[in-house]
Amino acid sequence: MKPLELDVFLCRTDNFGVLVHDPETELTAAIDAPEEAPILQAAARRGWKITHIFTTHHHTDHVAANLALKEQFGCEIIGPINEAIAIPGLDRTMADGDSFLFGDHTVNVIETPGHTAGHICYHFADDKLLFAADTLFALGCGRLFERPAADMWHSLQKLAVLPDETAVYFGHEYTLSNARFALTVDPGNERLKGRAAEIEALRTEGKFTIPTTLGLEKETNPFLRAADPAIRRNLLMEGKTNEEVFAEIRKRKDNF
Repeated sequence: MKPLELDVFLCRTDNFGVLVHDPETELTAAIDAPEEAPILQAAARRGWKITHIFTTHHHTDHVAANLALKEQFGCEIIGPINEAIAIPGLDRTMADGDSFLFGDHTVNVIETPGHTAGHICYHFADDKLLFAADTLFALGCGRLFERPAADMWHSLQKLAVLPDETAVYFGHEYTLSNARFALTVDPGNERLKGRAAEIEALRTEGKFTIPTTLGLEKETNPFLRAADPAIRRNLLMEGKTNEEVFAEIRKRKDNF
């Protein structure tokens, strides 16, 4: 089986667009549809026809181009069952634990409520790929718009148990701000310090910070590290639950 091919590009202001192409079947999926023109340009540049849209959640900056792309390509739109009413052009719904085939590649669906009530992630286990959208960012996680902090913490734990080598593609280029914030809650983390310097250099050069890996996030992302003793000491929360520590980190990031 030939490996999947990926094309990553910027949409809107800071959304990532991602096309996933199976060279054996010529299937091409857009991971969300933030903006029509950049997606069409990427598809044309690669000579790919968009056959699917894998929608992660209902926010406008992730579904704005659904109907335009469907009209042009007749693509199938897959998305979360718990947000079905809010996703334009949805053809097939997915719930936690569902799986489906993209060519010969198995896609597992992981429901990750927090940022929205029905957010899902797409995990290509054999390909070691995770499309996490606005649940897990490089050095961050999504704001809690529709579900409480405890729900997001448990959602992140569902992702954290995946293999460390899993490549994580996320929804926004927020990494520089995330790195600067992470240092305020985990200032003694040497791996984080080095990574923050690398991110500063990448962004200065105009380069993307996508993808990351789950292993790297578990070492450096404070939103996955609520159990870490150093973070707890720094926050003066040594006797609190993981959910409480996570909630405090999220609150601080909201006001950063």
